[in-house]
Amino acid sequence: MKRPDKASLFEGKVFQLVSDYFEDFLEKSEDQDLLACLRKVQVSDVVPVIQAKDHELRRTKHAMIAPAVKKAYEKLREMERERMEAIQLDSDFEGVDPDTLMEVKDTNTMNKSVVGLWNNKESNDKAKQSTDSRATSDSESRKRERKETPRDPAKQVKAKKPKTSTSAEERAPASSKQLSELGGIDNVISQVLEIIVMPMARSEIYTHLGSEIPRGVLLHGPPGCGKTMLANAIANELSLPFISISAPSVVSGMSGESEKKLRDIFEEAKTLAPCLIFIDEIDAITPKRESVQREMERRIVAQLLTCMDSLSMEQTGGKPVMVIGATNRPDSIDPALRRGGRFDAEICMNVPDQDSREQILRAITSKLRLEGDFDYKRLAKATPGYVGADLQALVAAAGARAIKRIFSILPQTTQETPAIDANSMDVDGGEEEQKPDPPAPEKATNEVSRFLQLHSEPLTEEQLRPLAITFQDFLDAVRTVQPSSKREGFATVPDVNWSDVGAMKSIREELEYAIVEPIKNPELYEQIGISAPSGVLLWGPPGCGKTLLAKAVANESQANFISVRGPELLNKYVGESERAVRQVFVRARASVPCVIFFDELDALVPRRDDSNTEAASRVVNTLLTELDGVGDRNGVYVIGATNRRDMVDPAMMRPGRLDKQLFVELPTAEERVDILKTVCRNTPLDPSVDLTKVAHDERCRNFSGADLASLNREASVIALKEALKKAKTVPKPLPSQDGESPVKVLVSLEHFEQAFSKVRPSVSDSERLKYKLMNEAD
Repeated sequence: MKRPDKASLFEGKVFQLVSDYFEDFLEKSEDQDLLACLRKVQVSDVVPVIQAKDHELRRTKHAMIAPAVKKAYEKLREMERERMEAIQLDSDFEGVDPDTLMEVKDTNTMNKSVVGLWNNKESNDKAKQSTDSRATSDSESRKRERKETPRDPAKQVKAKKPKTSTSAEERAPASSKQLSELGGIDNVISQVLEIIVMPMARSEIYTHLGSEIPRGVLLHGPPGCGKTMLANAIANELSLPFISISAPSVVSGMSGESEKKLRDIFEEAKTLAPCLIFIDEIDAITPKRESVQREMERRIVAQLLTCMDSLSMEQTGGKPVMVIGATNRPDSIDPALRRGGRFDAEICMNVPDQDSREQILRAITSKLRLEGDFDYKRLAKATPGYVGADLQALVAAAGARAIKRIFSILPQTTQETPAIDANSMDVDGGEEEQKPDPPAPEKATNEVSRFLQLHSEPLTEEQLRPLAITFQDFLDAVRTVQPSSKREGFATVPDVNWSDVGAMKSIREELEYAIVEPIKNPELYEQIGISAPSGVLLWGPPGCGKTLLAKAVANESQANFISVRGPELLNKYVGESERAVRQVFVRARASVPCVIFFDELDALVPRRDDSNTEAASRVVNTLLTELDGVGDRNGVYVIGATNRRDMVDPAMMRPGRLDKQLFVELPTAEERVDILKTVCRNTPLDPSVDLTKVAHDERCRNFSGADLASLNREASVIALKEALKKAKTVPKPLPSQDGESPVKVLVSLEHFEQAFSKVRPSVSDSERLKYKLMNEAD
């Protein structure tokens, strides 16, 4: 058999694409005449469409595709004429009993033999001279592909009607929750009732007073905080039609299709008015027009602006239509959408605080069977940085752990009695057959299998009654569920306590009054007129615990924590560094109360002099503006850390910015004792070790907290090496029943002596003197 050449394969591919194009064209068009469509649609209009559908054709020149499209046109005309002749032939057989006709196998020459038609000239000639039965079969196949479009115009209109109209019942919210069932967002709900519910429910009051009803409300906040659920609850509260669309679904590859979808959605909303339109992830179709590259994105934004302008009460028949948009990137939306008359109001949904998390947990677990002494407050405190979606995942994980625990407990309580009965009833088998199999390893799959074997029937009410999800199940689940805010770059509370920080009592007291107490008792500070949060600059030699102090402060105050290493915000592109600085404060405002910790501050805000570049000066100016500019900084506390205070721009240290400067110096001998006790609390020490003696050793004189931690780690490694060497020279003992290692490791004073030879202080005498003089100069 002769193999098809490349030209035939190319023409066959083009024919298939052209055929598919007209199939779609006829489905969307009111005119079902293919010959008329072939005359109406030019070859030059079809070529770019089929190029967009095939990646190989995209690289082919227009002049090479056009002849193949013309051949496809001729072939389609020919096949359509054959189809019309077959229809006429069918009409000649009306009234004839079909049982008397010969059955013909179905063939689809258009879609199944496209390449063959173009590759084999003889088959093309035979196709022209096909028998009546072949023509009848082709016509039947063609009719099925067109889904048997009725010829009666009235039937055609009836078939197309569902595409252009939708009943209010079909536009119902996906969720059945009401506003009263949502927890932890009382302030947001009060805004929703005022801005959305009242105007939509009692629009006649606004009309009577001549007041404008808001046309749009923008919900913004971090992912998972409940924006979509809130929109559905609003629609349920109002019992109005609810058109919910995902913004990316609006975008189409065909030119003009995206704009048409938007127009159709808004026209449908006007017919269903009063109505709510919810656009999720609205930032996907409304980017800032000056920064986009494609013209289509600009057209979509312009079309949405026009559609929202058409929602006035005069154009909606006196019935309100409101648009609710949801996004976690409000700053990326085109400014023209955020003005009055479009998105008139914006509602921010922040990361919930401890009290809000407790309310959310109570709402989520309202239908769960929990143990009696469930401590919601403690669980809320153990989940800092969690949003509503994270708490929902936590509840699901706790339920899974409870079920796994139940699988392992129930067989233990029910298998003893049945086992005795089975042995006593078994009289046929031998003694070996009566012995149960040895227990399998304790794995989740084996526990489930054993549970299903012992409980082949559904559990009784008496067996189900004592089962419940315990508080310990939730505590175990907390370790496995990571808050989405941490993954998305938002803040979360660190796990460092004051007990992890040794010494530095005076520094800790200053931080308590500067940051911790204003967060815990803000009303006391407001009574004496202190409202703006202060900033703190921690400076001193490296390794003295500046970062550890900042984390402990955030944990003690239960504030969210954003750690920023100075150089990581710098970017080689113009404006990107400043944008990164602004984004840090935007994230902090969405997570109040929040502590922003700038480590290595001297790299981010160096002195502005002639030696610095203009880019560095712009970053400094941006940070200064964020600290005390027009932006609201309530609930956002800033801590900076550096070991080169002289390199930081002096404007950063004036009152209102980082006005409280705390010198974190090297620890004294007594403070070294406290630090050593803190870093060695989990180290198995020999009774002969005297940490006071180690701390007062002259070799520790310039040791920082990090140096003391390194000393302890090095001594532990030396002790571990000795223990492993001894274990290799003696017979290996059997492992203990409780799973503990048979090798005992104890860190002795000798190990610390050896560690001193490997660990050197981070700060020299000259550097210590320099820091001392710098502090005294203040």
